[in-house]
Amino acid sequence: MHTKINILFIINPISGGKGKLRIPDFIDKYLDKEKFSPNFVFSEYVGHAGELADEAAAKNFNVIVAAGGDGTINEVATKVLKHNKILGILPLGSGNGLARFLSISKNLRYALLNINNFKIDEIDTAMFNNKCFFNLAGMGFDAHLSAVFSKDKKRGLSGYIKLGFKEVFNYKPQTYQLNIDGTAYTRKAFAISVANSSQYGNDVYIAPNASVKDGLLDVCIIKPFPIIKLPLLGYVMLRAKAENSDMIEIIKGKNIKIIREMAGAVHVDGEPLQMGTEIEAIVNPLSLKVIVP
Repeated sequence: MHTKINILFIINPISGGKGKLRIPDFIDKYLDKEKFSPNFVFSEYVGHAGELADEAAAKNFNVIVAAGGDGTINEVATKVLKHNKILGILPLGSGNGLARFLSISKNLRYALLNINNFKIDEIDTAMFNNKCFFNLAGMGFDAHLSAVFSKDKKRGLSGYIKLGFKEVFNYKPQTYQLNIDGTAYTRKAFAISVANSSQYGNDVYIAPNASVKDGLLDVCIIKPFPIIKLPLLGYVMLRAKAENSDMIEIIKGKNIKIIREMAGAVHVDGEPLQMGTEIEAIVNPLSLKVIVP
Protein backbone atom coordinates (compact mmCIF):
# COMPACT_ATOMS: atom_id res chain seq x y z
CA MET A 1 0.00 0.00 0.00
CA HIS A 2 1.60 3.30 -1.00
CA THR A 3 1.24 6.21 1.35
CA LYS A 4 -1.04 8.98 0.22
CA ILE A 5 0.23 12.48 -0.28
CA ASN A 6 -1.03 14.94 2.32
CA ILE A 7 -2.50 17.88 0.45
CA LEU A 8 -3.99 21.03 1.94
CA PHE A 9 -6.32 23.34 0.03
CA ILE A 10 -6.22 26.92 1.33
CA ILE A 11 -9.35 28.57 -0.03
CA ASN A 12 -9.88 32.31 -0.12
CA PRO A 13 -13.68 32.58 0.16
CA ILE A 14 -13.88 36.08 -1.34
CA SER A 15 -11.34 36.09 -4.17
CA GLY A 16 -12.89 37.01 -7.50
CA GLY A 17 -16.06 37.95 -5.63
CA LYS A 18 -17.91 34.60 -5.72
CA GLY A 19 -19.01 32.45 -2.79
CA LYS A 20 -16.58 29.56 -2.40
CA LEU A 21 -18.13 27.53 0.38
CA ARG A 22 -19.04 24.58 -1.84
CA ILE A 23 -15.54 24.18 -3.18
CA PRO A 24 -14.47 21.43 -0.74
CA ASP A 25 -17.34 19.21 -2.00
CA PHE A 26 -16.26 19.87 -5.56
CA ILE A 27 -12.62 19.05 -4.80
CA ASP A 28 -13.74 15.95 -2.94
CA LYS A 29 -15.56 14.81 -6.04
CA TYR A 30 -12.71 15.23 -8.54
CA LEU A 31 -9.51 14.78 -6.55
CA ASP A 32 -7.78 11.40 -6.89
CA LYS A 33 -8.22 9.88 -3.40
CA GLU A 34 -5.97 6.95 -4.23
CA LYS A 35 -3.14 9.47 -4.48
CA PHE A 36 -4.06 12.25 -2.08
CA SER A 37 -5.37 12.69 1.41
CA PRO A 38 -7.05 16.13 1.27
CA ASN A 39 -7.70 18.75 3.93
CA PHE A 40 -9.40 22.14 3.54
CA VAL A 41 -9.11 25.47 5.29
CA PHE A 42 -10.59 28.87 4.52
CA SER A 43 -8.53 32.02 4.87
CA GLU A 44 -10.26 34.77 6.82
CA TYR A 45 -8.16 37.91 6.43
CA VAL A 46 -5.19 39.29 4.53
CA GLY A 47 -2.09 37.36 5.56
CA HIS A 48 -4.08 34.41 6.89
CA ALA A 49 -3.43 32.15 3.88
CA GLY A 50 0.29 32.60 4.52
CA GLU A 51 -0.10 31.70 8.19
CA LEU A 52 -2.10 28.60 7.29
CA ALA A 53 0.52 27.56 4.75
CA ASP A 54 3.28 28.06 7.32
CA GLU A 55 1.48 25.80 9.81
CA ALA A 56 0.74 23.19 7.15
CA ALA A 57 4.37 22.99 6.05
CA ALA A 58 5.41 22.37 9.65
CA LYS A 59 2.75 19.64 9.92
CA ASN A 60 3.96 17.41 7.14
CA PHE A 61 1.76 18.62 4.28
CA ASN A 62 3.90 18.16 1.19
CA VAL A 63 1.53 19.83 -1.23
CA ILE A 64 -0.21 23.11 -0.45
CA VAL A 65 -2.79 24.41 -2.90
CA ALA A 66 -3.71 28.07 -3.14
CA ALA A 67 -7.36 28.35 -4.18
CA GLY A 68 -7.80 32.05 -4.86
CA GLY A 69 -6.42 34.97 -6.80
CA ASP A 70 -2.90 36.28 -7.25
CA GLY A 71 -2.81 37.67 -3.69
CA THR A 72 -3.71 34.29 -2.15
CA ILE A 73 -1.20 32.55 -4.41
CA ASN A 74 1.46 35.03 -3.34
CA GLU A 75 0.86 34.37 0.37
CA VAL A 76 0.83 30.60 0.00
CA ALA A 77 3.70 30.39 -2.49
CA THR A 78 5.92 32.55 -0.24
CA LYS A 79 5.64 29.91 2.51
CA VAL A 80 5.85 26.94 0.12
CA LEU A 81 9.10 28.43 -1.15
CA LYS A 82 10.42 28.97 2.37
CA HIS A 83 9.73 25.36 3.40
CA ASN A 84 10.60 23.80 0.04
CA LYS A 85 7.16 22.20 -0.42
CA ILE A 86 5.08 21.86 -3.61
CA LEU A 87 2.56 24.49 -4.72
CA GLY A 88 -0.74 23.71 -6.39
CA ILE A 89 -2.98 26.40 -7.89
CA LEU A 90 -6.75 26.55 -8.28
CA PRO A 91 -7.24 29.93 -10.00
CA LEU A 92 -10.30 31.57 -8.44
CA GLY A 93 -9.26 35.20 -8.70
CA SER A 94 -10.28 37.91 -11.11
CA GLY A 95 -6.93 38.22 -12.91
CA ASN A 96 -5.07 34.92 -12.39
CA GLY A 97 -1.87 36.20 -14.00
CA LEU A 98 0.47 33.41 -12.91
CA ALA A 99 -2.08 30.63 -13.49
CA ARG A 100 -2.67 31.88 -17.02
CA PHE A 101 1.04 31.94 -17.70
CA LEU A 102 1.33 28.33 -16.49
CA SER A 103 -1.77 27.35 -18.55
CA ILE A 104 -3.69 26.23 -15.47
CA SER A 105 -7.37 26.21 -16.41
CA LYS A 106 -9.90 28.49 -14.71
CA ASN A 107 -12.26 25.54 -15.04
CA LEU A 108 -12.04 24.04 -11.58
CA ARG A 109 -12.49 20.46 -12.75
CA TYR A 110 -9.60 20.75 -15.22
CA ALA A 111 -7.46 22.48 -12.60
CA LEU A 112 -8.07 19.53 -10.27
CA LEU A 113 -7.31 16.95 -12.96
CA ASN A 114 -4.06 18.85 -13.39
CA ILE A 115 -3.32 18.30 -9.67
CA ASN A 116 -4.21 14.60 -10.03
CA ASN A 117 -1.62 14.24 -12.81
CA PHE A 118 0.93 15.64 -10.35
CA LYS A 119 3.43 16.90 -12.90
CA ILE A 120 5.91 19.11 -11.05
CA ASP A 121 7.99 21.87 -12.58
CA GLU A 122 10.31 24.48 -11.08
CA ILE A 123 9.85 28.17 -11.74
CA ASP A 124 11.71 31.39 -10.98
CA THR A 125 10.62 33.49 -8.04
CA ALA A 126 11.63 37.03 -7.24
CA MET A 127 12.01 39.47 -4.38
CA PHE A 128 10.81 43.08 -4.32
CA ASN A 129 12.69 44.52 -1.35
CA ASN A 130 11.62 42.09 1.38
CA LYS A 131 8.51 40.70 -0.36
CA CYS A 132 8.39 37.62 -2.58
CA PHE A 133 6.59 37.87 -5.89
CA PHE A 134 5.82 35.30 -8.53
CA ASN A 135 4.02 37.22 -11.25
CA LEU A 136 4.54 41.00 -11.29
CA ALA A 137 5.53 43.81 -9.00
CA GLY A 138 5.67 47.47 -9.83
CA MET A 139 5.27 51.12 -9.09
CA GLY A 140 3.83 54.17 -10.74
CA PHE A 141 0.31 54.53 -12.03
CA ASP A 142 -0.87 50.91 -11.69
CA ALA A 143 0.40 50.77 -8.09
CA HIS A 144 -1.28 54.09 -7.34
CA LEU A 145 -4.47 52.75 -8.88
CA SER A 146 -4.46 49.50 -6.91
CA ALA A 147 -3.85 51.48 -3.71
CA VAL A 148 -6.87 53.66 -4.43
CA PHE A 149 -8.91 50.67 -5.66
CA SER A 150 -8.24 48.69 -2.48
CA LYS A 151 -10.09 51.37 -0.51
CA ASP A 152 -13.09 50.99 -2.79
CA LYS A 153 -15.14 47.93 -1.87
CA LYS A 154 -16.91 47.53 -5.21
CA ARG A 155 -14.47 45.04 -6.68
CA GLY A 156 -14.64 43.94 -10.25
CA LEU A 157 -13.21 44.90 -13.58
CA SER A 158 -15.74 47.59 -14.46
CA GLY A 159 -15.19 49.40 -11.16
CA TYR A 160 -11.46 49.22 -11.74
CA ILE A 161 -11.70 50.63 -15.25
CA LYS A 162 -13.98 53.49 -14.15
CA LEU A 163 -11.60 54.39 -11.38
CA GLY A 164 -8.66 54.15 -13.78
CA PHE A 165 -10.18 56.70 -16.12
CA LYS A 166 -10.78 59.08 -13.24
CA GLU A 167 -7.26 58.76 -11.81
CA VAL A 168 -5.34 58.76 -15.07
CA PHE A 169 -6.10 62.43 -15.71
CA ASN A 170 -4.48 63.57 -12.46
CA TYR A 171 -1.51 61.23 -12.38
CA LYS A 172 1.93 62.79 -12.90
CA PRO A 173 4.78 60.59 -14.24
CA GLN A 174 7.91 60.38 -12.08
CA THR A 175 11.62 60.21 -12.88
CA TYR A 176 13.32 56.96 -11.89
CA GLN A 177 17.00 56.05 -11.55
CA LEU A 178 17.44 52.44 -12.53
CA ASN A 179 20.41 50.12 -12.28
CA ILE A 180 19.92 46.83 -14.14
CA ASP A 181 22.79 44.33 -13.80
CA GLY A 182 25.23 47.19 -13.35
CA THR A 183 23.99 49.44 -16.16
CA ALA A 184 22.47 52.77 -15.11
CA TYR A 185 19.40 54.31 -16.74
CA THR A 186 17.41 57.46 -15.99
CA ARG A 187 13.82 57.23 -17.16
CA LYS A 188 10.72 59.31 -16.80
CA ALA A 189 7.86 56.84 -16.53
CA PHE A 190 4.13 56.57 -16.13
CA ALA A 191 4.66 53.16 -14.53
CA ILE A 192 7.40 50.58 -14.09
CA SER A 193 6.58 46.90 -13.79
CA VAL A 194 9.06 44.19 -12.93
CA ALA A 195 7.72 41.03 -14.55
CA ASN A 196 8.53 37.42 -13.74
CA SER A 197 5.68 36.20 -15.92
CA SER A 198 4.09 37.90 -18.88
CA GLN A 199 0.75 39.39 -17.83
CA TYR A 200 -1.20 41.22 -15.16
CA GLY A 201 -4.05 38.76 -15.59
CA ASN A 202 -7.16 38.84 -17.79
CA ASP A 203 -4.77 38.45 -20.76
CA VAL A 204 -3.35 41.96 -20.30
CA TYR A 205 0.29 41.45 -21.30
CA ILE A 206 2.93 43.85 -20.04
CA ALA A 207 5.91 41.61 -20.88
CA PRO A 208 4.92 39.22 -23.68
CA ASN A 209 8.33 37.52 -23.82
CA ALA A 210 8.84 37.16 -20.07
CA SER A 211 9.18 33.62 -18.77
CA VAL A 212 9.24 32.08 -15.30
CA LYS A 213 11.92 29.70 -16.58
CA ASP A 214 14.58 32.08 -17.96
CA GLY A 215 16.27 33.28 -14.75
CA LEU A 216 15.50 36.88 -15.72
CA LEU A 217 13.08 39.64 -14.81
CA ASP A 218 11.63 41.99 -17.44
CA VAL A 219 11.70 45.63 -16.39
CA CYS A 220 8.82 47.23 -18.31
CA ILE A 221 8.93 51.00 -18.46
CA ILE A 222 5.70 52.62 -19.61
CA LYS A 223 6.71 56.01 -20.96
CA PRO A 224 4.69 59.17 -20.32
CA PHE A 225 2.06 59.60 -23.02
CA PRO A 226 -0.76 61.95 -23.94
CA ILE A 227 -4.11 60.76 -22.55
CA ILE A 228 -5.45 60.40 -26.08
CA LYS A 229 -3.10 57.41 -26.49
CA LEU A 230 -4.51 55.52 -23.51
CA PRO A 231 -6.72 53.26 -25.70
CA LEU A 232 -3.65 52.46 -27.79
CA LEU A 233 -1.73 51.42 -24.69
CA GLY A 234 -4.63 49.15 -23.70
CA TYR A 235 -4.70 47.67 -27.18
CA VAL A 236 -0.94 47.06 -27.14
CA MET A 237 -1.25 45.11 -23.87
CA LEU A 238 -4.31 43.11 -24.88
CA ARG A 239 -2.67 42.14 -28.18
CA ALA A 240 0.61 41.29 -26.40
CA LYS A 241 2.49 43.80 -28.56
CA ALA A 242 4.45 45.58 -25.82
CA GLU A 243 7.78 44.40 -27.25
CA ASN A 244 7.24 46.37 -30.49
CA SER A 245 5.49 49.40 -29.01
CA ASP A 246 7.26 52.74 -28.73
CA MET A 247 5.18 53.38 -25.58
CA ILE A 248 6.92 50.65 -23.59
CA GLU A 249 10.61 49.91 -23.09
CA ILE A 250 11.58 46.47 -21.78
CA ILE A 251 15.01 45.69 -20.29
CA LYS A 252 15.80 42.21 -18.96
CA GLY A 253 18.01 41.64 -15.93
CA LYS A 254 18.67 39.71 -12.73
CA ASN A 255 19.53 42.44 -10.23
CA ILE A 256 17.46 45.57 -10.44
CA LYS A 257 17.71 48.67 -8.29
CA ILE A 258 15.22 51.50 -8.68
CA ILE A 259 15.34 54.86 -6.95
CA ARG A 260 12.22 56.98 -7.27
CA GLU A 261 11.41 60.56 -6.35
CA MET A 262 9.16 59.73 -3.42
CA ALA A 263 8.04 56.89 -1.22
CA GLY A 264 4.55 55.57 -1.83
CA ALA A 265 2.46 52.85 -3.41
CA VAL A 266 3.84 49.73 -5.01
CA HIS A 267 2.04 46.55 -5.93
CA VAL A 268 3.34 43.05 -5.43
CA ASP A 269 1.33 40.40 -7.29
CA GLY A 270 -1.56 42.84 -7.37
CA GLU A 271 -1.60 43.61 -3.64
CA PRO A 272 -1.07 47.29 -2.87
CA LEU A 273 1.72 48.10 -0.40
CA GLN A 274 3.74 51.15 0.60
CA MET A 275 7.52 51.19 0.16
CA GLY A 276 10.30 53.76 0.35
CA THR A 277 12.22 55.49 -2.43
CA GLU A 278 14.69 52.65 -2.98
CA ILE A 279 13.53 49.33 -4.36
CA GLU A 280 15.58 46.30 -5.18
CA ALA A 281 14.29 43.38 -7.25
CA ILE A 282 16.21 40.14 -7.61
CA VAL A 283 15.36 36.83 -9.26
CA ASN A 284 15.83 33.37 -7.70
CA PRO A 285 16.00 31.01 -10.67
CA LEU A 286 13.98 27.77 -10.61
CA SER A 287 13.36 28.00 -6.88
CA LEU A 288 9.67 27.04 -6.53
CA LYS A 289 8.08 23.66 -7.23
CA VAL A 290 4.66 23.97 -8.84
CA ILE A 291 2.15 21.48 -10.20
CA VAL A 292 1.68 22.30 -13.89
CA PRO A 293 -0.39 20.85 -16.76
